[in-house]
Parts: sequence; structure tokens; C-alpha cells
Amino acid sequence: MKISPFGVEMWMNEFENHCEFNLAETCVHSFTVDELLEIAGATESILGDLLPLKLTYGAINGSVRLRDNIANLYTGLSRDNVMVTHGAIGANALVYQALVEPGDRVVSVVPTYQQHTSIPESMGADVTKVPLREEQDFRLDLDELRSAVGTNTKLIAITNPNNPTGSLMTKEELATVAEIASISDAFVLCDEVYRGTDQTGSGTTVSVAELYDKGISTASMSKAFSLAGLRLGWVAGPAKIMEAVSHHRDYNTISVGMIDDLFASIALEAKDAILERNRGIVRRNLAILDEWVTTQPAVEYVKPQSGTTAMLRYDADIKSRDLCEQILRYTGVLLAPGSAFDMEGYLRIGYANDTQTITDGLAHLGKFLTAAWQSAEPGKYKRLSDPD
Repeated sequence: MKISPFGVEMWMNEFENHCEFNLAETCVHSFTVDELLEIAGATESILGDLLPLKLTYGAINGSVRLRDNIANLYTGLSRDNVMVTHGAIGANALVYQALVEPGDRVVSVVPTYQQHTSIPESMGADVTKVPLREEQDFRLDLDELRSAVGTNTKLIAITNPNNPTGSLMTKEELATVAEIASISDAFVLCDEVYRGTDQTGSGTTVSVAELYDKGISTASMSKAFSLAGLRLGWVAGPAKIMEAVSHHRDYNTISVGMIDDLFASIALEAKDAILERNRGIVRRNLAILDEWVTTQPAVEYVKPQSGTTAMLRYDADIKSRDLCEQILRYTGVLLAPGSAFDMEGYLRIGYANDTQTITDGLAHLGKFLTAAWQSAEPGKYKRLSDPD
């Protein structure tokens, strides 16, 4: 099977461990084990849970305790609607393997996490891309989606909150997506790894799995729960889909690690405290980023409604990868190039790391732009060059 190189993952693999200020980070500031146990009130009880564990294969689909905790993130779902996977990346791959065949029509809303275009393309599916546009604040044009889906689409793929723009679909918009899907009896796969990080209200938007009988949610412990090191995700949706997914899962997963399963359960049983902590981080840090953008004539952006990333648009005759490499070399600040999302002329910035890293990183980035990006005339900028 031939598949396109995974742009953003290749970038992160190359540079993530060689920066001083990681503003490409997408996970809300990660917990240490000690911090997790403290917020969950499990510091004294953890040894009683850990020491009796026999380190064999765990429950194949995930422990009952874990699947019950995941189901509690949704309205109207039970453990029978949940399948535990190796991260959301494993969940997405399994859904495509279970549902998509050569010649099937897949409609993917872009920009997106590259899995949602490259995997179905590699399977021989006919992939139609529906773009989000900056002039529409990166909100989905539902009429354009309706035209693209037609009556013969097998699956619609969306990310909500959107990765990487941070736009957010409302319950009413998601319901319209479900109505559009129902015309062709299509599945809706919604990658919801950032669910729980909304900038307003309760912070958690409705899931497609709660709205549509062929709606499939994928998510993980990585982003909104700050536990990427567990490498634990899930598929949530109709029980019949879980059966189809399990047939493929048997070939590449067996079970997740028992310790990962245990720590995910502990975290989800403290979900309210964890999400309150993490919403505080992303709301505080986005306010800092928003204020910084107002001081930078070289960049513009659409303020995210949710998630942990934003797309900064710049006006200069330089490729986004070259610009990111210059920034990293001179400042130690790591961003991600828009080219990794087929958005040349943009930089993806993450604002979910610890607040000191965000503040210091933006200060260094601003100084670099001021020194390197000299104005030729109002509203115009010369080609970026190495600063003195």
C-alpha cells in the first residue's frame, strides 16, 4: 500500500526535540505522574492498584472500568459503544480500514489531520476535499458540503474542533452535517481529540456520536487530557461499527497496555478537575497569543474558538518551511509550517504548553519578526532575510 508521507509528523519528528520554546505543541501542558495522581486524589491508593497487576495482556477491547469511563464522556452511549485503541491515530486508521473500500467516495473537510485524506486515498477511495476558508473564519460552508456529498458518499470526515484552525461547529451545524450524510446513508467520522477545550461555556461541545446513528467519534487521552504518553485512544459509536472495527483491530492491537488502561481510568474519573485545569491553560494562553498578534504587523489570524492551535498568516515571499527553520535557528522557537497542512503562507502555532513557554516563545518570535521583516511600505513586507 502506497501512502503519502505524513507532513506534520515528519516535521515534528525532525525538530521537536531540538527547540527551546515548543510552540508547535498541540497537547495541553502534559502531566507528570505525580501531578496526575495528585489531581485525581490517587497518590495514596495507586500502589494498591498497580502492585497486584499481572503484566499480561489486558482486556482485549479495554477494561470495563475504562470503557465505562469513556462512555460517560458522551450522552446515550454505553461501554458496548466504545473500543479502546492505540491513540486516536490508531482509532482513525481502524475506522477507515473497517469502512472504506476501493472506489468508495469519501468527503473530507480540510485543512485536517492528514490521516483523513491520505489513508482513504491510499485505499483507492475517491476523496473529495471541502475547504475551510479564512474569509469565512474557517467555518464550514454547509451548502458546499451538501453539493460535495451528493447521494453516493460512503463517509464524511471532519475534525471538530477543527485541527489545525481551531474553528468549532455548533450543535446545529453538526446536526445539519448528519442530515446531509443521511441522504446518502453515509457515515460521519468526527475526530474529536480536542473536545473539551472550547474557549467559552462549559468547554465541551456535543459529539457527532450523540447526534447521528451513523456518527463515529474518535478521541484520546493526549490533547484535552494532557496524557499523550499513555498512547491511548478510542472509537465511540454504534455497536455494529465496534464489531466491524474489532475485526481489523485484532490484526494490529490485541490490547493496550494494562498500566496505560489503569492511568487512563484514573484520569477520566477525575475528568472534571482535569478539564477545568486544562481549559484554564488554553484560555489564559490564547488571551496572551491574541494580544501578541495585535502587536505584530507581519501576521494575522482567525482567533480559535477551541482546540490548542491557530494558523498565523504571513505576507512574504518565503515558503513556510523555510520560515519555520529560520525562526527555529535564530530564536529556538518551534512552529509548524502551513505546508504540512496544504496551507502555504501560514504557520501553525500551538498555545497549550505551559504559560511561561508561551510568553517567552512569543517574545523571542516577536523580536525576530521585528528584526527580520522590515516594512517596505504600509501593508507590504520585504522578503524575510536573516536578521543582523
